[in-house]
Amino acid sequence: MSPEPVEGSAVDSPAVDVLIPTFGRPTALAVTLAGVAAQTHRSLRVIVSNQDHAAFPDEVLAVAGVLRAQGRIVELAHHLPRRGMAEHRQSLLDRATAPYVLFVDDDVVLEPDLVARLVAAIARERCGFVGSALLGWSFVGDVRPAEQSIELWTGPVVPERVVPGSPAWERHRLHNAANLVHVARRLDPPRWPPRLYKVAWVGGCVLYDARVLREAGGFEFWRELPESHAGEDVLAQLRVMARAGGAGLIPSGAWHLELPTTVSDRRIDAPLALPIETPG
Repeated sequence: MSPEPVEGSAVDSPAVDVLIPTFGRPTALAVTLAGVAAQTHRSLRVIVSNQDHAAFPDEVLAVAGVLRAQGRIVELAHHLPRRGMAEHRQSLLDRATAPYVLFVDDDVVLEPDLVARLVAAIARERCGFVGSALLGWSFVGDVRPAEQSIELWTGPVVPERVVPGSPAWERHRLHNAANLVHVARRLDPPRWPPRLYKVAWVGGCVLYDARVLREAGGFEFWRELPESHAGEDVLAQLRVMARAGGAGLIPSGAWHLELPTTVSDRRIDAPLALPIETPG
């Protein structure tokens, strides 16, 4: 087994911009930031974009202070008015300057080596994204063998065109409940070097090659969607995957706080409403 790489501490030109869109979850956001603060990967900047009119609460400011005390750059900003999740994500991408961008939802707990493993995997594969599917601890006792099919990448990650209704689309079932926990326990994959598997998409914690994401159009399709929509991350990943490939990381290392969604109106699903092909 290869050892975990030794990482630098420079933050002047961070290798990863951690982008966190948030709305109405101050305590969960503080938990998420605490997970970022625990990361062994030192070369990162954190950008939080809040669509709540309220000021950032003390618990968020306190953890942001911890990150700054570590020498990490933290930007806390408000982004209003609300124009939907795709526009919110695009506004974060527009602020990013690092070669890699890690989109993390505001209700996710990250294991300490997760960013390091994601960076190692995407740098090795030179693909469009590597994601860590969210694990639901309350479902650990809920074993679903019919949803635990997994296709490991045994060679280089290559572009794939995945569309709704295709056989590859069914891969999303692996990310239900705690399926990935059970599969990881069965396969016992090493943490180093990182192991990857084929995905339809990954929700909640995804590291992109920023250049590839932008070349695939990013989330600029927000202008083609109504304000109330879902699946913007899915559509962006499908377009990136068709251009440069994408993968999931096993074991994941991203745990879901299992809070109710803040996106209640899901009648418009981006990958069903817009074309999958990448622009340009």
